[in-house]
Amino acid sequence: MGDFIEGLCRLKADTITKSRVAEFFAAAHIQAETLSPYIFWRESGYTRNLIYRDDWFEVMVICWGPGQKTPVHTHNGQLGWMTVVQGELLTHQYRYVRCSAPENQNVVGIDCLAGAHSVELKFLNTLGCGNDGKIVTVDKLQSIHQIENADRARSGCVSLHVYSKPFDSCVAFDMEKHLCWRRSLKYYSRQGIVLPD
Repeated sequence: MGDFIEGLCRLKADTITKSRVAEFFAAAHIQAETLSPYIFWRESGYTRNLIYRDDWFEVMVICWGPGQKTPVHTHNGQLGWMTVVQGELLTHQYRYVRCSAPENQNVVGIDCLAGAHSVELKFLNTLGCGNDGKIVTVDKLQSIHQIENADRARSGCVSLHVYSKPFDSCVAFDMEKHLCWRRSLKYYSRQGIVLPD
């Protein structure tokens, strides 16, 4: 992973764009064996395992047990890239339609800052992502999604994520109650060491 991080950091010399990082990411061909020091599982939910973080990039492995998924959430208008190195994930994409507090938006029409009720999102599509080298992205135009390990029978999925810039919280949505709230994000491990609860 040292070469991957070094190459990623070289991208900071020029404008960081969705396509530049996606091309670099796709060319890296990261395998599950490379990520083994950062792979940790727990039954209660998926794990976020930090590999690298600076002011521009955050790199992490997320491990998904059978049936585990995120809430529907935003990416604060930041750029993000994901590839799956083991298993297959589904990415359900949504678009913001309206809510009770449109003045609380970070990116107008895309990314709410939370605290609204009567939230309405429109389901757009579902993208499958397996260990075929495909890169799934989020950006200012598509910033709301849910990731799910839909395969309940197998041992689990492992995905590699890059975000620019890093972020420590996101807006999550309760689709049944039509509410949103600010959700703090925590790591399960950092550089291969499991963190205390």
